[in-house]
Amino acid sequence: MSYLHQFAFQIYPYIALAVFFIGSWARFDYAMYSWRTGSSQLLSGRGMRLGSNLFHIGILAILGGHLVGLLTPHSVYSALITAPQKQLLAMWLGGLAGAMCFVGIVILLARRMFDPRVRASGSVGDLLVLLLLFAQLVLGMVSIPVSATHLDGGVMILLSEWAQHIATFRAGAADFMVSVHWVYKAHVLLGMTLFLIAPFTRLVHVWSIPLSYLWRPYQVVRKRPATLDYGRRSRA
Repeated sequence: MSYLHQFAFQIYPYIALAVFFIGSWARFDYAMYSWRTGSSQLLSGRGMRLGSNLFHIGILAILGGHLVGLLTPHSVYSALITAPQKQLLAMWLGGLAGAMCFVGIVILLARRMFDPRVRASGSVGDLLVLLLLFAQLVLGMVSIPVSATHLDGGVMILLSEWAQHIATFRAGAADFMVSVHWVYKAHVLLGMTLFLIAPFTRLVHVWSIPLSYLWRPYQVVRKRPATLDYGRRSRA
């Protein structure tokens, strides 16, 4: 178990990140035209605007919060905010962003699974990505009530130390994960797995930083007028 723990939280993150960076570069270099989101908006617009916007706004807020919260050393913010206060802030803001993202991904999953046209045009990989994102989001939401049982900020500092040790290529990162709740461990492992598979799925478009997606104009698709019947018109 000690070996598996060391592999999961000291070695696996580097494997996942290496595949993410190298695989993304290789796909952009060798298969540039596959670098797309594979939008199904033209097939069915029902729920697309609400679900997609809620999902993207929520996920961008969550990613930003994780990057700042995990990679900012405690000494940088300790003069402005304490560890318990930071934990409460993360719980409230993360919960709000997570709720938005949850509603959005449920709508997108419903379209992908129950809309005949969207389901027929999609792939197993598209559905798998949504299911993994859904599972990761559920783990993140479950971690909020778990965090409420220890509001001293100690676990948050442990998770931050783990992330900072990984980011700075230091040994001993796995030691910080020994005593944390299994929900956090599962959340970290699934997060690394999403990085691992990203270059081979539509998740690769995260590199495009599609912030303009939130305010871009939607494509206008007009139906062909029923009165256009050139065969009848020519016979007349």
